[in-house]
Amino acid sequence: MSYLTTSLTIDSGNRLLIIFQRQTMFTRRKLFQNAPLLLAALAAQSGADGAAAAPPAAASSAAGQETLHSFATPFARLPVRRSGRNRFRPILKGITQAGCPLEVHETTLAAGAIPHPPHHHVHEELFLIEKGTVTVTISGRSTMLGPGSAAFVRTGETHGIRNTGRAAALYFVVAIGRERG
Repeated sequence: MSYLTTSLTIDSGNRLLIIFQRQTMFTRRKLFQNAPLLLAALAAQSGADGAAAAPPAAASSAAGQETLHSFATPFARLPVRRSGRNRFRPILKGITQAGCPLEVHETTLAAGAIPHPPHHHVHEELFLIEKGTVTVTISGRSTMLGPGSAAFVRTGETHGIRNTGRAAALYFVVAIGRERG
Protein backbone atom coordinates (compact mmCIF):
# COMPACT_ATOMS: atom_id res chain seq x y z
CA MET A 1 0.00 0.00 0.00
CA SER A 2 1.10 3.53 -0.65
CA TYR A 3 -0.33 6.97 -0.12
CA LEU A 4 -0.02 10.30 -1.77
CA THR A 5 1.27 13.44 -0.10
CA THR A 6 0.57 16.81 -1.61
CA SER A 7 2.35 20.09 -1.45
CA LEU A 8 0.76 23.23 -2.79
CA THR A 9 2.23 26.51 -3.91
CA ILE A 10 1.43 29.51 -6.08
CA ASP A 11 3.94 30.08 -8.91
CA SER A 12 5.07 33.43 -10.30
CA GLY A 13 2.14 33.40 -12.76
CA ASN A 14 -0.36 33.12 -9.86
CA ARG A 15 -1.17 29.52 -10.82
CA LEU A 16 -1.93 26.90 -8.19
CA LEU A 17 0.62 24.07 -8.35
CA ILE A 18 -0.22 20.73 -6.74
CA ILE A 19 2.75 18.39 -6.33
CA PHE A 20 2.06 14.74 -5.53
CA GLN A 21 4.54 12.35 -3.95
CA ARG A 22 3.98 8.65 -3.36
CA GLN A 23 4.57 7.42 0.20
CA THR A 24 4.30 4.00 1.82
CA MET A 25 0.66 3.93 3.00
CA PHE A 26 -2.54 5.86 2.10
CA THR A 27 -5.09 6.55 4.83
CA ARG A 28 -8.10 8.82 5.35
CA ARG A 29 -6.01 10.51 8.03
CA LYS A 30 -3.38 11.50 5.46
CA LEU A 31 -6.09 12.80 3.11
CA PHE A 32 -7.42 15.12 5.79
CA GLN A 33 -3.97 16.08 7.04
CA ASN A 34 -3.31 17.43 3.54
CA ALA A 35 -6.69 19.17 3.17
CA PRO A 36 -5.55 22.34 5.01
CA LEU A 37 -2.69 22.74 2.52
CA LEU A 38 -5.15 22.61 -0.37
CA LEU A 39 -7.50 25.08 1.27
CA ALA A 40 -4.69 27.48 2.17
CA ALA A 41 -3.41 27.45 -1.41
CA LEU A 42 -6.91 28.04 -2.76
CA ALA A 43 -7.40 30.95 -0.37
CA ALA A 44 -4.02 32.40 -1.39
CA GLN A 45 -4.88 32.02 -5.05
CA SER A 46 -8.27 33.70 -4.67
CA GLY A 47 -6.50 36.77 -3.25
CA ALA A 48 -3.45 36.57 -5.54
CA ASP A 49 -5.02 38.70 -8.29
CA GLY A 50 -5.62 41.54 -5.83
CA ALA A 51 -9.37 40.91 -5.58
CA ALA A 52 -10.72 40.46 -2.11
CA ALA A 53 -12.33 37.12 -1.38
CA ALA A 54 -16.00 37.21 -0.46
CA PRO A 55 -16.63 36.92 3.26
CA PRO A 56 -17.64 33.40 4.31
CA ALA A 57 -21.18 34.45 5.31
CA ALA A 58 -21.83 35.99 1.87
CA ALA A 59 -20.40 32.94 0.11
CA SER A 60 -22.50 30.69 2.30
CA SER A 61 -25.79 32.37 1.53
CA ALA A 62 -24.97 32.82 -2.15
CA ALA A 63 -24.15 29.13 -2.61
CA GLY A 64 -26.99 27.96 -0.36
CA GLN A 65 -24.54 25.94 1.72
CA GLU A 66 -23.40 26.24 5.30
CA THR A 67 -19.95 27.40 6.30
CA LEU A 68 -17.92 24.35 7.31
CA HIS A 69 -17.11 23.89 10.98
CA SER A 70 -14.43 21.73 12.53
CA PHE A 71 -15.51 18.15 13.21
CA ALA A 72 -14.28 14.66 13.90
CA THR A 73 -16.52 11.76 12.85
CA PRO A 74 -15.75 8.06 13.29
CA PHE A 75 -15.84 6.15 9.99
CA ALA A 76 -18.75 3.97 11.18
CA ARG A 77 -20.93 7.08 11.59
CA LEU A 78 -20.50 8.34 8.04
CA PRO A 79 -23.76 7.76 6.13
CA VAL A 80 -23.67 5.30 3.22
CA ARG A 81 -25.60 5.80 -0.01
CA ARG A 82 -25.89 2.86 -2.41
CA SER A 83 -26.37 2.79 -6.16
CA GLY A 84 -26.44 -0.77 -7.44
CA ARG A 85 -23.20 -2.43 -6.31
CA ASN A 86 -21.49 0.92 -5.62
CA ARG A 87 -21.32 2.76 -2.28
CA PHE A 88 -20.79 6.45 -1.58
CA ARG A 89 -19.93 8.03 1.79
CA PRO A 90 -20.38 11.81 1.97
CA ILE A 91 -17.72 13.22 4.27
CA LEU A 92 -18.26 16.98 4.08
CA LYS A 93 -19.94 19.62 1.95
CA GLY A 94 -20.03 23.35 2.52
CA ILE A 95 -18.16 26.62 2.27
CA THR A 96 -14.67 26.99 3.75
CA GLN A 97 -13.77 29.96 5.92
CA ALA A 98 -11.95 31.30 2.83
CA GLY A 99 -15.28 31.31 0.95
CA CYS A 100 -14.53 28.32 -1.30
CA PRO A 101 -17.16 25.57 -1.81
CA LEU A 102 -15.69 22.17 -0.85
CA GLU A 103 -17.20 18.68 -1.03
CA VAL A 104 -15.45 15.40 -0.16
CA HIS A 105 -16.77 11.87 -0.49
CA GLU A 106 -15.48 8.32 -0.56
CA THR A 107 -16.60 5.94 -3.32
CA THR A 108 -16.42 2.16 -3.41
CA LEU A 109 -16.83 1.18 -7.06
CA ALA A 110 -17.67 -2.43 -7.98
CA ALA A 111 -15.48 -4.29 -10.50
CA GLY A 112 -16.34 -3.15 -14.03
CA ALA A 113 -18.63 -0.37 -12.79
CA ILE A 114 -18.86 3.38 -13.34
CA PRO A 115 -20.47 5.80 -10.87
CA HIS A 116 -22.19 7.71 -13.72
CA PRO A 117 -21.59 8.45 -17.42
CA PRO A 118 -18.79 10.86 -18.44
CA HIS A 119 -19.76 14.45 -17.67
CA HIS A 120 -18.41 17.95 -17.04
CA HIS A 121 -19.19 20.67 -14.51
CA VAL A 122 -17.98 23.99 -13.16
CA HIS A 123 -16.19 22.72 -10.04
CA GLU A 124 -12.79 21.04 -10.15
CA GLU A 125 -12.18 17.53 -8.81
CA LEU A 126 -9.25 15.72 -7.29
CA PHE A 127 -9.45 11.90 -7.26
CA LEU A 128 -7.25 10.04 -4.74
CA ILE A 129 -7.12 6.29 -5.36
CA GLU A 130 -6.73 4.12 -2.24
CA LYS A 131 -7.51 0.56 -3.47
CA GLY A 132 -8.05 -1.21 -6.78
CA THR A 133 -7.46 -0.27 -10.39
CA VAL A 134 -9.45 2.42 -12.18
CA THR A 135 -9.24 4.08 -15.55
CA VAL A 136 -9.80 7.83 -15.51
CA THR A 137 -10.66 9.53 -18.80
CA ILE A 138 -10.20 13.30 -19.04
CA SER A 139 -11.03 15.07 -22.31
CA GLY A 140 -10.77 11.78 -24.23
CA ARG A 141 -7.42 10.69 -22.73
CA SER A 142 -7.54 7.56 -20.55
CA THR A 143 -5.04 6.67 -17.82
CA MET A 144 -5.02 3.53 -15.67
CA LEU A 145 -4.43 4.32 -11.98
CA GLY A 146 -3.76 2.17 -8.92
CA PRO A 147 -3.34 2.73 -5.17
CA GLY A 148 -1.66 6.01 -4.29
CA SER A 149 -2.44 7.56 -7.68
CA ALA A 150 -4.27 10.82 -8.25
CA ALA A 151 -6.13 12.60 -11.03
CA PHE A 152 -7.14 16.25 -11.21
CA VAL A 153 -9.94 17.53 -13.46
CA ARG A 154 -10.18 21.23 -14.29
CA THR A 155 -13.45 23.06 -14.67
CA GLY A 156 -15.41 22.21 -17.82
CA GLU A 157 -13.39 19.12 -18.84
CA THR A 158 -15.40 16.02 -19.75
CA HIS A 159 -14.30 13.17 -17.51
CA GLY A 160 -15.27 9.77 -16.19
CA ILE A 161 -13.94 6.95 -14.06
CA ARG A 162 -14.33 3.17 -14.44
CA ASN A 163 -13.18 0.33 -12.23
CA THR A 164 -11.09 -1.75 -14.64
CA GLY A 165 -9.84 -4.11 -11.95
CA ARG A 166 -11.17 -7.47 -10.75
CA ALA A 167 -12.06 -6.26 -7.25
CA ALA A 168 -13.82 -3.23 -5.80
CA ALA A 169 -11.93 0.06 -6.06
CA LEU A 170 -11.91 2.67 -3.30
CA TYR A 171 -11.20 6.33 -3.94
CA PHE A 172 -11.85 9.79 -2.55
CA VAL A 173 -13.17 12.77 -4.50
CA VAL A 174 -12.36 16.32 -3.39
CA ALA A 175 -14.60 18.75 -5.31
CA ILE A 176 -13.43 22.36 -5.19
CA GLY A 177 -15.50 25.36 -6.29
CA ARG A 178 -19.11 26.05 -7.11
CA GLU A 179 -21.29 23.33 -8.61
CA ARG A 180 -22.96 25.52 -11.22
CA GLY A 181 -21.90 28.53 -13.27
